[in-house]
Amino acid sequence: MRSNAAVQGNATRAMSARAARAVIVGWALAASACGAPPAATATDASTATATATAAAGSSAILAGALTAEGWVDVTATLDPATTPVYDGDAPMSFRFLKEMRKGDVLTLSAYSMGAHSGTHVDAPMHFVANGASIDAVPLDALIGPARVIDIADSVQAITAAELERHNWRGTERVLFRTRSAHGGWMSTPAFHRDFAFIAPDAAQLLADAGVKLVGIDYISAEEFGAKAPRTHQILLGKEISIVEGLQLDRISEGDYDIVVLPIKVAGRDGAPARAIMRARNP
Repeated sequence: MRSNAAVQGNATRAMSARAARAVIVGWALAASACGAPPAATATDASTATATATAAAGSSAILAGALTAEGWVDVTATLDPATTPVYDGDAPMSFRFLKEMRKGDVLTLSAYSMGAHSGTHVDAPMHFVANGASIDAVPLDALIGPARVIDIADSVQAITAAELERHNWRGTERVLFRTRSAHGGWMSTPAFHRDFAFIAPDAAQLLADAGVKLVGIDYISAEEFGAKAPRTHQILLGKEISIVEGLQLDRISEGDYDIVVLPIKVAGRDGAPARAIMRARNP
């Protein structure tokens, strides 16, 4: 018995062939109406086939339309009352310039915050001289399969030895769920200096393995007060995107699809982002 995929593939190819013939016939009729001989060249047939194939692909996309079903928002809500700010970073401030509830004809807001507020993406230029800015970070790194690794609440330093205790190899995007998620730290304004961090030797392992993206559930992947930002330098030096401040409270260890879209700001070192995830094997 043929699989559903094989049957669907044959049907799609048949539809493409029929569509190609229909396009050629249409050209012939149009040419005849203008008094020209209905001759279709090889180039015409090739173009018609390509057009029909694209149409069939569009039909397939529409048939399996992307919906919000199964996706989980793992973005920390930006709110001075609930969102932590890294020590020394710019505070968050949101104010209304105009408000309908006060009699204005519209509501208009102004935002002020640091580039690394809430859930955000670090661009290479954050710690690498002449590194790429956030608007140049490729989407390929920010969209695709990811694996969530659950780190015990008792672990603060995610070292190479700790990393090797988990099944992380073979995936291009690695996300760490740590004591921050266990304690709901991305929903409380207090800044916790004892957050879990990725040690430089673990960062080197990830970089050597060709990982494209590394994420963590607090607002920095680097040890607080580290003498040198080696974790950032190692990862960003290899143009590995770093997503910090993910809200993984409702996420379990396992395999997911992830989409992370930072605000496209020209020539800057990072930007807040919206991040969503969906279990690959629900």
